[in-house]
Amino acid sequence: MSKVTVVGAGNVGATCADVLAYREIAEEIVLVDIKEGVAEGKALDIWQKAPINQYDSRTVGSTNDYSKTANSDVVVITSGLPRKPGMTRDDLIETNAGIVKSVTENVIKHSPNAIIIVVSNPLDVMTYQAHLTSKLPRNKVMGMAGILDTARYRAFLADELNVSGKEIQAILMGGHGDTMVPLPRYTTVAGIPVTELIAKDKLDAIIERTKFGGGELVKLMGTSAWYAPGSAAAQMVEAILKNQRRVFPVCIKLEGEYGIDDCYLGVPVILGKNGIEKVIELDLNDEEKALLETSRGHVKEVMNVLDGLSK
Repeated sequence: MSKVTVVGAGNVGATCADVLAYREIAEEIVLVDIKEGVAEGKALDIWQKAPINQYDSRTVGSTNDYSKTANSDVVVITSGLPRKPGMTRDDLIETNAGIVKSVTENVIKHSPNAIIIVVSNPLDVMTYQAHLTSKLPRNKVMGMAGILDTARYRAFLADELNVSGKEIQAILMGGHGDTMVPLPRYTTVAGIPVTELIAKDKLDAIIERTKFGGGELVKLMGTSAWYAPGSAAAQMVEAILKNQRRVFPVCIKLEGEYGIDDCYLGVPVILGKNGIEKVIELDLNDEEKALLETSRGHVKEVMNVLDGLSK
């Protein structure tokens, strides 16, 4: 019996749980939240629409009782404060690091063999925090960012080209945020290089919009996005539980890949039943390497802030 726990029953967590149930990705989904009754209410709401949408996945809610999460195969951590207008991801680090540390300790206590997917921001550094706390192998602790970022990139390209987003394949690398590294050279539309279909200035504009895609939504709504992030996390869970061995950009601790050591960055990986089955190393050109190094430097700075907090 497959079991998934989603910690944090806010917009992102509830969306993730809903997608997991609706698509019958897991047989049991447990929602956990610190606020009394919220997880129970949203889990019940999701279950009550099962007869309408014709699915059998059961959803259960819990107010801070992690015993209900026992023996989860995958745990998705969405807990933490969302960004507000004018707030950077880095502003969130101290508060959210404490939250992620506490959540991870509780998760591991009841599900020591679980694979952990971190969605909390700042994403790369919260993945670092979860890895430090869990002491699990690096293939079992990862961050969700690249799937969301590539989805935004692909959606913008689909608009510009007036084609189905299904036809667009893309890879991004680096940190989640303003220093992410979209790779036009590895972007195709039904196998056709995107550079043959769109002018460079328009492509550059789309890349810039992608880099600030999260901020654009914060400005519009006054809070962070949730439909796309929640769906992206669910897609990672599906790849793991169904051993799909799909290639996704995922945040992982690099150990020499791309010439980078001891830094958490988004890179293409094969995702399957053991979590990250393999890190794929692309042959980057000098410009792409320079952009990745800039992103590495930014993430490392914030990792150093986290290290300083623990001293």
